[in-house]
Amino acid sequence: MADAPLVIALGPGFVAGRDCHFVVETQRGHHLGRVYSCGEAAPDSGLPGSVGGQTVLRLLRAPCSGVFEAAVKIGDRVRAGESVGTVGGQPVLAAIAGTVRGLLWTPTAVCSGLKIGDVDPRSPEDFDLRSISDKARAVAGGVIEAILSARQSPRGGLSR
Repeated sequence: MADAPLVIALGPGFVAGRDCHFVVETQRGHHLGRVYSCGEAAPDSGLPGSVGGQTVLRLLRAPCSGVFEAAVKIGDRVRAGESVGTVGGQPVLAAIAGTVRGLLWTPTAVCSGLKIGDVDPRSPEDFDLRSISDKARAVAGGVIEAILSARQSPRGGLSR
């Protein structure tokens, strides 16, 4: 919390009042986007939301620790088994065919198992890469709510 005048954490693993000023819930459900000024978000379920009927297989994960180097960019179509980049020289393979929807910057140091991107299995006509998802919009709304709360708080937070 000493890193900045206002620290907002997203998702599990953070406790508001200890690690940060506010935590915003990132797990889908009734509390998505909820702001916690004390306490913590729901624990990580380990399961990503279903997109086009796919959950875990749509994720791109680092096969080892090292530096991620992308071979594709967001919006590219990939086939199952195609390399989307490397980590420490080891290939990162898409488990399913689809459109690359998320991807870390190149180069980025990563640890083994870290989520480095995702593939959307739906037809490109069924979603718009240029627009924000419902989940991202709800989380962003929570961040704005936390900022506004900090500005109104007599305890401090952001300076006016």
